[in-house]
Amino acid sequence: MADGALANQGDQDGYSAKDIQVLEGLEAVRMRPGMYIGSTGPQGLQNMLREVVDNSADEALAGYCTEVNVTVNADGSYSVRDDGRGIPVDEHEKSGISALELVMTTLHAGGKFDQNAYKVSGGLHGVGVSVTNALSEWCWVEVHQQGKIWRQRYELGEPVSKVEVIGETDRTGSITCFKPDRTIMEGDISHEALVHLLREQAFLNKGVTITLDTEATEGREASTDTFLYAGGIVEYVQYIDEVKIPLHAPPIYIEADRDDVIVELAMQYNDSFHEEIATYVNNINTVEGGTHLAGLRAALTTSINTYAQKYNLLKDLKNGLSGEDVREGLTAILSLKVPNPQFESQTKIRLGNPEIKGLVQSVVNEKLAEFFEENPTVVKRVIGKAIDAARARAAARKARDLARRKSILEGGGLPMKLADCSDTDPEACEIFLVEGDSAGGSAKQGRDRRFQAVLPLWGKMLNAEKARVDKVLGNEKLQPVIQALGAGIGEDFGPEKIRYHKVIIMADADVDGSHIRTLILTFFFRYMRPMIEGGFVYVAQPPLYLVSKGKQENYVYSDEERDQVIEGFGGNRGVTVQRYKGLGEMNADQLWETTMNPESRTILRVDLEDAVEADRVVTVLMGPDVEPRRKYIEDHAQYVTRFEVDA
Repeated sequence: MADGALANQGDQDGYSAKDIQVLEGLEAVRMRPGMYIGSTGPQGLQNMLREVVDNSADEALAGYCTEVNVTVNADGSYSVRDDGRGIPVDEHEKSGISALELVMTTLHAGGKFDQNAYKVSGGLHGVGVSVTNALSEWCWVEVHQQGKIWRQRYELGEPVSKVEVIGETDRTGSITCFKPDRTIMEGDISHEALVHLLREQAFLNKGVTITLDTEATEGREASTDTFLYAGGIVEYVQYIDEVKIPLHAPPIYIEADRDDVIVELAMQYNDSFHEEIATYVNNINTVEGGTHLAGLRAALTTSINTYAQKYNLLKDLKNGLSGEDVREGLTAILSLKVPNPQFESQTKIRLGNPEIKGLVQSVVNEKLAEFFEENPTVVKRVIGKAIDAARARAAARKARDLARRKSILEGGGLPMKLADCSDTDPEACEIFLVEGDSAGGSAKQGRDRRFQAVLPLWGKMLNAEKARVDKVLGNEKLQPVIQALGAGIGEDFGPEKIRYHKVIIMADADVDGSHIRTLILTFFFRYMRPMIEGGFVYVAQPPLYLVSKGKQENYVYSDEERDQVIEGFGGNRGVTVQRYKGLGEMNADQLWETTMNPESRTILRVDLEDAVEADRVVTVLMGPDVEPRRKYIEDHAQYVTRFEVDA
């Protein structure tokens, strides 16, 4: 075909060379922000701030920064100040502009591509702070160095002033202030998420003082939080295990420098039945793990089995201890400093360096072998717990096999009380876990049978925080939930097998209903956590009151909303207020209209912003120790006149 024919063909199809766009500078970031910061919601906002904080943390890693301050300003902007060396302001040789302007306005520009300025760092792609700038309504940077204060301002990522001297100073460091562009970014970073982010950085940078200042606004009081941990990740483990009973103290600590990689590990076993391992590379939380986590897990399994076999401690366990067995009750922080990390995405949630697995495994094997020989009492206690876990795992396997055989003999693996939906596409389907048979009956009548399934629950189920997997599998209250979801539990859980992508907990709006919600959420967190991480878990919001006057009816969901509706009716005269004590008091039509209809209902998605803090809270609220639970209630309850804490 001739060139002209090709051109004509392109015109006929309405797609030709003129349709190809070349995005320059930071245009690509503003057009596709999710590629760079993950989302345009609160998590994306947090990533914007984190890119700036990471630069200060890199200065701390390099040994030049001892103080970092983050301020949430009253106008919705964020400021980050450090006492590091300050971003260079001299002219860049190739570009002919200030290095400050270059790093703030150009993708893939930074001081972290070689190892001259930074031996290790979290920011290696050179897109971090320029992305924050691109997604900001405005941003300005002040650099304190060489006795002068240098400043430049930007709007929508573009400089609107030159890099100029605005004063003199006797300090060094950088101040970056930015206001997110609200035409792109939505929501806000919660105070809890900010506290977690900065506390985490303080643990990882021992001896560095990090402060969070929040300016007062209407409805928000001013506050200051300060984080400083001389013990680093050892204190991090102690913080996580603060409300657990340790099997040994202090935590085991390992540090080694091998092939220019620094490996730091703090670990402690406790009396719980669950593991909590957090991994970091150059202060970046690799939430999806990677090769360093694989190396740690392999080393733990090998080291403990080797010691146990050497001293004949495994008794009747012919196949030894599994990885899950040796990690039961383990809290560990693994922090690496890697010169050239290979992250699998810009958001740096998984490490891919293949050589790191063997390096970590070798270091941990060597150091643990030394520790075990010097501390036989500790390791024997750990092995005893792992043996108990192995026996429970064997019992759980038998329970699974029995459940499978039973389902085959009875002609189906779904619980009898489940009213399933006709659609089989998990993405289109949702299941209501409903408190009580009465409410379950109404829900079954009121639902849309095409895509809504209903499973009534009765009584209070097992507290999964205090139970191993064998007890969970054998619990008659939890078995129907496990069977209905169809994805297994614990190490066998596969989120790709789940039968519904919306799992909605629907319980009464009273104390008992709250307890049931908490028990179900604890079960999901401990044995089906990927379901929460994947955004599959929701909590229904049934109304508290029906407020009516004549033919006008309003369902309301709080005392404040009730009072507003009554005021809107002109006062109490002629107004009827019905308080729903439970879901069973509503008929099928009412339940559909208020709580189940996707067009009108309100449901809350359960997110996992901070797995470490979630672990702490679950342990406090659902664990065996009463005193931490009492203190948590006293610290967090708005109105407390009298309460009793159930042991």
